Amino acid sequence: LFPNSSRMNRGSNTVQQIVDTCRAESFTDLVIVQEHRGVPDGLVVSHMPFGPTAYFGLHNVVMRHDIPNTAPVSEAFPHLILHNLTTKVGRRVGAILKHLFPVPKSESKRVVSLVNRDDFLSFRHHVYTKDKADIVLMEAGPRFELKLYQIKLGTIEQTDVDNEFVLRPYQSSAKRR
Repeated sequence: LFPNSSRMNRGSNTVQQIVDTCRAESFTDLVIVQEHRGVPDGLVVSHMPFGPTAYFGLHNVVMRHDIPNTAPVSEAFPHLILHNLTTKVGRRVGAILKHLFPVPKSESKRVVSLVNRDDFLSFRHHVYTKDKADIVLMEAGPRFELKLYQIKLGTIEQTDVDNEFVLRPYQSSAKRR
């Protein structure tokens, strides 16, 4: 999904060991996918070497192999569409996710879209072709919904860092109204 990325199984490595490896190899970002019983349920994006780190919950995950008639995916860098990320936190999340993808060439036929609907970011991955006057979209997968619940100003292994954003869904807001 992410061009120019390396995949690594955690195995028995600690988070500190993974972060040290990322720093030694001069990686720009660390993306950790958390799963429960084989179903992805969390995503952590940590910008190296100093942060920030964004924590997301994953919902309605459909993997690439579960989508019928998926399009073959090239290694070209995808175009990125960010829609409805207009609030201060939305712009920050857009900037964090935007920097995971390199700048594409104009002839690239891959598109990754992140659309905000009621604080859920819908992630979709498509490949398109041009047919005379029409554009044909084919889903390449995976697709899922992201729900931001925290942004920390440091990297993932740091414990004493400030929170930039924390989702508090049950906090009383009667005073503010």
